Amino acid sequence: MPRSFGFGLKAAEQPKVAPADQKAVTIMQQSLVDELEAVIVSRDIGSRVDVLRRVTDLFVTGADRFDGAQRALFDEVMGRLVEEIDYAARVAFGERLATISNAPPKVSCALALDNSIEVAGPLLLHSDQLDDETLSVSAKTASQQHLFAISQRKAVSKDITDILVERGNQQVVISTATNSGAKFSEYGYSKLVVRSENDDKLSLVVLSRPEIPRECLLTLFSIASEAVQLEFETVNRRKAALLRRMIKQATDQIQMQARECTPNYAGLLAQIQSLRKAGLLTEDKVCEFADAKEFDKTAIALSLLSNMPIGAIERAMVHNQSDQILVVAKFLDLSWETTKAIVLVAPKEISAHKLERCFANYEKMKIETARTAIQFYRLQERAVKAASS
Repeated sequence: MPRSFGFGLKAAEQPKVAPADQKAVTIMQQSLVDELEAVIVSRDIGSRVDVLRRVTDLFVTGADRFDGAQRALFDEVMGRLVEEIDYAARVAFGERLATISNAPPKVSCALALDNSIEVAGPLLLHSDQLDDETLSVSAKTASQQHLFAISQRKAVSKDITDILVERGNQQVVISTATNSGAKFSEYGYSKLVVRSENDDKLSLVVLSRPEIPRECLLTLFSIASEAVQLEFETVNRRKAALLRRMIKQATDQIQMQARECTPNYAGLLAQIQSLRKAGLLTEDKVCEFADAKEFDKTAIALSLLSNMPIGAIERAMVHNQSDQILVVAKFLDLSWETTKAIVLVAPKEISAHKLERCFANYEKMKIETARTAIQFYRLQERAVKAASS
């Protein structure tokens, strides 16, 4: 017995159709399959579009009362008709299907995989019927416009965001990171950190995500540009201050572990402590260490002479924080030659222009200023230590 649009429902249970649409009433009384075959054989594009419109109207009107088999039949019919209509009709049908919450899933997924963003876009953006398999295929193979549509969905799973942050352009990645309904895996967050390194706009967006893992947050904040750090601080001063503290604590811990793993560090420390106790830890000795590029000896000597934590001295030397090095040198009343040798111990190469600026700043700096700065550094180190204990 042929299947009809009524699907065997009693007359009283039949989906209501607008009285003005007499053709829709006629279709409801005919065999669905026979009607479909007749339309396809006729190759009349207009008839196919008209039948698809009426079938869709019928589905929307009675979808709440159709069972699984009936929904599947609608899915099959719509799928066959969509294959036979022109581009403009596919675009219009895709837009309409995207607004139907319980739309047939097969035809929805098929249109979502269309190469045309005009056809696929509305479904990728709004349709609730797309599974992760369909979204994954689109994200892996389709255009950046398709990826941008996916990135704006009200919910995006970790599997899909992994693909978006790997394959998407800046617009896609920023859109994904901005989407509060997007979830990220550990890989996704690590990829966001990598992509944020030279992208201030993305850095700020990723930093603002509330659930970002601590290690990713610390790494991102530490590599972010000064402009990003300052802007983030204006938005969330407490969180920025906490991050700075956490980064410093993490850096101190890493430095401590590195020192403990250095085979001869304990011996160097004992040697220089002995020099100081004997009154032999002089400027000439510091200059000797620096000229020989002996990083550990130079850092230990400066730490002991200035009564500053070794971690603070090491950070200033490793990160080319020449201003802090100049402050320590001026506090110790070292000559420019010794100071320059200390600055040049840094692992990174320093330009002649930067050295000239260092010299000018060193000459202008007063010992009283250096003393005040050292006191501030000491207080800062104590405050951080107290907060972490």
